[in-house]
Amino acid sequence: MKRFSLLFLALAAVCTSGCSGSAERNLSDFTTIVYNPTYASGFDIRGTEKDASTLITVHNPWQGNAQVEQHLILLRDKAKAPRNFDGQAVRVPVRRVVCMSSSHVALFDALEQTDRIIGVSGLDYILNPAIRGRSLRGEVRDVGYDTNLNFELLTSLYPDLVLLYGVAGENTLVTGKLRELGIPYLYIGDYVEQSPLGKAEWLVATAELCNLREAGADTMRRIAARYNALKTRLDPADARPKVMLNTPYRDTWFMPPLQSYMVRLIEDAGGSYVYTRNRSNASVPVDLEEAYLLANGADFWINVGGCDSLRELTAQNPKFAEVPAVVDRCVWNNNRRKTEAGGSDFWESGVIHPDIVLRDLRTILCGGSDSTYYYKRLE
Repeated sequence: MKRFSLLFLALAAVCTSGCSGSAERNLSDFTTIVYNPTYASGFDIRGTEKDASTLITVHNPWQGNAQVEQHLILLRDKAKAPRNFDGQAVRVPVRRVVCMSSSHVALFDALEQTDRIIGVSGLDYILNPAIRGRSLRGEVRDVGYDTNLNFELLTSLYPDLVLLYGVAGENTLVTGKLRELGIPYLYIGDYVEQSPLGKAEWLVATAELCNLREAGADTMRRIAARYNALKTRLDPADARPKVMLNTPYRDTWFMPPLQSYMVRLIEDAGGSYVYTRNRSNASVPVDLEEAYLLANGADFWINVGGCDSLRELTAQNPKFAEVPAVVDRCVWNNNRRKTEAGGSDFWESGVIHPDIVLRDLRTILCGGSDSTYYYKRLE
């Protein structure tokens, strides 16, 4: 009789567990499209008909042609991750997040959720006032960089999730240690998106982490509406001002491809990129003589590294003083807003405000007042 009672209780527990929605799911169960990005190519969000859990799939979150997918299951209610699931799982909403890029901070800021951030990488390079204020109160800590991460500090923060970025591939030293410590992580691929609106759309993936999907989607719609309203639509026959980009790095001038983030912004602002030969998906090196000829054919020269003045620019190469854009004071840099250490807000909040970046570029190409937000004219 006692054996029967124990068997009955065990069967009842299994039934109760199954009925409560705590049954494990398979990756193949996530077939319902919850959010299909309009502009971003690097992620999607799917759900299952069996419970409220969702799956964020990240596609190719770093440079290169390798076909890479990473998965993060967002567990809701009493749902569990599949036993055979090799990806990451986290229970949402996440309340304690570590951001390894300043652009990740901006994604949370767009949702007014920076209070969830308890750790960052490179605090001196982050401009966000909420994060800087909370750091002074000890509420946000700097966990270090890449392979120099302070894992002891990181563990003491008890993060629900660490947001990573990859340059040429997965940093297995970091992800291996995070797995060992049982700390979930997610690679955010905003920086490899070619579309300005695609970069911004990663805020919806961030919103999903916070159980704020609809608010995130609404924020994205408003950003896209402002951007598209500003977007210049010119007849193909109309003349466009020519724009030169960047400065030499160790005697090499890297020129981005035609489909890159900055080139799309230039074209949407009504400009024309001077270098039309790069049809790849990455920047290519150009020798200094060719780059100098390109600069001589440009009406405007923008994004000139760390330069704060024309004197600093021409100090790199005296021949730059003869470039028409320099002579005509048509050189602009995207470092109007920066930290004392040199961290640029263009690469922080500019990621989720492409509409403001586009407005700056339109102002510049239209002959330019100095009423720009991210850009400043070099004098």
